[in-house]
Amino acid sequence: MLIVTTGGTIDKVYFDAKSDYEVGKTIIGSLLEQAQVHYPFEILELLQKDSLEITAKDREKIRTAIMQAKQSQIVITHGTDTMTNTAHHLADIKDKTIVLTGSLAPARFAMTDAMFNIGMAVSAAQTLDQGVYIAMNGQIFPAENVTKNLDLNRFERNL
Repeated sequence: MLIVTTGGTIDKVYFDAKSDYEVGKTIIGSLLEQAQVHYPFEILELLQKDSLEITAKDREKIRTAIMQAKQSQIVITHGTDTMTNTAHHLADIKDKTIVLTGSLAPARFAMTDAMFNIGMAVSAAQTLDQGVYIAMNGQIFPAENVTKNLDLNRFERNL
């Protein structure tokens, strides 16, 4: 399995009470180690950006990395604000199972959804058919049928 990290809240580091932050070095390897994950994986730290700063060029860089990967099971950690945009950009990639995930609170926080979402994404990448998915909020969504509800701060199936 290849885990591609792009930044987002999951890897944010906060510095003070004003919530100043920067996207830091990924914590995903440590999380998987703590969880005793023995399924073989490789981590590719591709970007360290808030998803609102991810450009079309960045999305093409993500796409190229996935297309060139020898692995067919791909997990992408990504900020939640534009995760669906990146998922749509990857939707036509064949012969791979691609699962995007992130968190609504940094993985470094005690109260976070990061570990749960990573676990779901790793499991989903191993068991789902080829395609592009988002693993968030205890659910797996096909990339073409999901929206982030900004008012409720959660992902939902399109109606």
